[in-house]
Amino acid sequence: MISGGKSYVAAAPAFSNDAKRLLLCAGSSVAVFSTSTGLQISSLEGHTAAVTSVVVVPASSPAGKVLCFCWTASLDGTIRYWDFSVPELMKTIEIKMPIHSMVIPSILDQAAKGEEKKSNVFAYISVEDTNMEEGRAKYLRGQIRKCNLTESRLDGGNILGKTQSPEFITISPSGKFFGIRNKRKLHIWKVPAKDSERFGIKKISLHHTKKLTILAFHPTERIVAAGDLTGRILIWRDFGSQTFATSEKSASGRLIDNEGKKPGVRGDDEADVCSTWHWHSTEVNVLSFSSDGAYLYSGGREGVLVVWQLDTGKKKFLPRIGSPLLYFTDSPDPSISSISCADNRVHILKMPSMEILKSISGIKLPFSFPEINEGPCSKFAFDQSAGLVALRTENYCIQFFNLFDDREMSEVQVCERNHQPGDEVTVVVTAVALSLDGSVMCTAEVKLPEDGIGALVCLKFWESESLNKNFSLSTVIYEPHRDAGISTVVFHPRRRMAVSSSYGRDFKLWISNDEILQNREALQNSGWMCHSVGSYKKKPMTAAAFSADGSVLAVAAETVITLWDPENNVLVAVLGEIETPITSLSFAGKSDCLISVSQGSKPQLSVWSMSKLSVSWSYKLQVEDIACAVDLSMFAVLVLLPKSSSVMESNGRTFQERDGLILLFNTTDPVPVATWSVRKAKGGGLGFIRGNRPSLEQNVSDGEPSDSLLVYINGDHEYVVFDPHGEKVRVLSLTRRKELVALEDTEHFGYSSIYGELPEFELKKTNQNLLAPSVPSGRPWETIFSGSSHNLPPLTKLCSAFLESLLERRTPTVE
Repeated sequence: MISGGKSYVAAAPAFSNDAKRLLLCAGSSVAVFSTSTGLQISSLEGHTAAVTSVVVVPASSPAGKVLCFCWTASLDGTIRYWDFSVPELMKTIEIKMPIHSMVIPSILDQAAKGEEKKSNVFAYISVEDTNMEEGRAKYLRGQIRKCNLTESRLDGGNILGKTQSPEFITISPSGKFFGIRNKRKLHIWKVPAKDSERFGIKKISLHHTKKLTILAFHPTERIVAAGDLTGRILIWRDFGSQTFATSEKSASGRLIDNEGKKPGVRGDDEADVCSTWHWHSTEVNVLSFSSDGAYLYSGGREGVLVVWQLDTGKKKFLPRIGSPLLYFTDSPDPSISSISCADNRVHILKMPSMEILKSISGIKLPFSFPEINEGPCSKFAFDQSAGLVALRTENYCIQFFNLFDDREMSEVQVCERNHQPGDEVTVVVTAVALSLDGSVMCTAEVKLPEDGIGALVCLKFWESESLNKNFSLSTVIYEPHRDAGISTVVFHPRRRMAVSSSYGRDFKLWISNDEILQNREALQNSGWMCHSVGSYKKKPMTAAAFSADGSVLAVAAETVITLWDPENNVLVAVLGEIETPITSLSFAGKSDCLISVSQGSKPQLSVWSMSKLSVSWSYKLQVEDIACAVDLSMFAVLVLLPKSSSVMESNGRTFQERDGLILLFNTTDPVPVATWSVRKAKGGGLGFIRGNRPSLEQNVSDGEPSDSLLVYINGDHEYVVFDPHGEKVRVLSLTRRKELVALEDTEHFGYSSIYGELPEFELKKTNQNLLAPSVPSGRPWETIFSGSSHNLPPLTKLCSAFLESLLERRTPTVE
């Protein structure tokens, strides 16, 4: 079983001490990526719920030794200590309350002072009290608690603060302060110089007129910045001048003056001055000071990183990031930082030029779009041979995602528009389809009307000749069905032919110029044109499908199914009528069966026999998606469970927190071959892919991989790939695969950068090594690079031999 598709931006990431690794919270695990390659190295598995915080232990060891330890906190109520270089779980602490955020001030303070850990290590956590009753007058579920990590216990009698819901904790780089935002207030605590359970902790509050969204501490001075919902940034200087002062003077050296004026400071708040900056049009999500404290980084929904000069307020920008910003993270190396975006992408930046070095791209997250058609839009398209899924994105693109490697392959810009995050949606990509070999893609898009005028439907064909799925636009067809929307686009399994059905009461067959030319020379720019048009009693055509050999085309005319000869566009037969309109049609592989799906108030799943032209069997099920195996007479359906139903497992237990089922059927038998319960079925999808991949053999835990694997993608775009014919698993878990390819963090050059390091061996030609390349003593450059690539010696030996051959040898003489 392989799983992936986790969100990398649900929580803030963390850099390793050498800045060569980036730790990302990915669901219930932590994914470790290489900052030089942008590829995943390993994964920390062990938590049973979402990981909300990861804290890397700073390097306080002697020079030359890099520490690779971290603390993680999760909603499963545990704190875990890891050695992420192995990776290995070292320690687990049970808190028994969901942990939404965690900071560890003592390790930062000790690292800043260069001290080794001698006393207990304390963590401050934001937890949720799940035992709190909602009927109480003060319904405060969020709590700030203190935890002794050394002794693995929670300080039970000391609650530092309570909020309506758990809040994110922000800590200062020095480890001396930490704080949270609570509606229109900031709560800031000062960590004692010698932290202990016996010492109390001081707290102050700063007030604002708008709801605050984020805060950040200056690395060296007593300055705190906060952003609000309106896009304003407030900066308080010398906060806590009385409560946190250790003498008659404040941290900045000025005398405390209770009677003096405090510009911009509200009420009795403890701060010398509060200034306001305003550039963002909506709420501020990102706020962070640079490592030297000279600049302040901010970002939000605009997808622009703003760099403020703290002393002057001047700013510069990193524009066109293309997605709302969520987190900005500094690394121990001042030349590298990262920025997390809402489209599940993490950019590694080169500072201070803010150049994007690498991008870690996860699967695109779901988004809401206007409902413009009578039926559902196609959600996913699968490239069965390559193990890819194509899905629509918010910025009018199609993302191709590798299901085996859990990484993005490419992204195709469907509509060339200067999209900015937060802009009103003007174009909706309603359909995406792939040919069986994955070389051709078809997309349908609709430009939304303005004041009821100007709606435009567009059909596009894309061609690809490379394995990396870099598609180029081949044909654009405006208003393919007049002003009506497209319900389905399907490709012929063996020819360069496609069909598009429309709510405008017709369907059209499209054919490539290569099919028209046949034996003639192909055109340089192959295009697609209309081959024929069909309709049935002026009814909307809601779905379409080709048979496995392409000899039959089935088109749904609302409640009836029409069968056509696609070559001559001749109506062959009409199947019986169903109560509700048909939204999906699929032929089940090599069988003579056709599966139809109807949704709405009277949903129905029907299996039709093509030999008898009648229904073989049917169920009244709310089907979310259907997938048919190409080479088998089987199909799988994703079914939504009614909220009021009480579905039981075979052992008598109910499906806890599960809202869907995957049913695997043989076309000849109405009894399911296998059943799996799933979460987040609404908005999910199914697909069959081929499992003849070498990497799959190392990651499938259910035994030997079969030729056909089933993919389930849930409503959050998390997915699992499994063998439906292997060991029966009642519940599909989305645990990430255990084995990952380890990547070296050291840089490689020349031959090793392409093929990797080769084993060392002697260059002498022996009977035991007949395949080794020979190196003649006279002209070694002629044969030094000959032979198979896997038998070549290391590049260091090749270079030394090659350079020696270019030098002129002289015999030393004695005068």
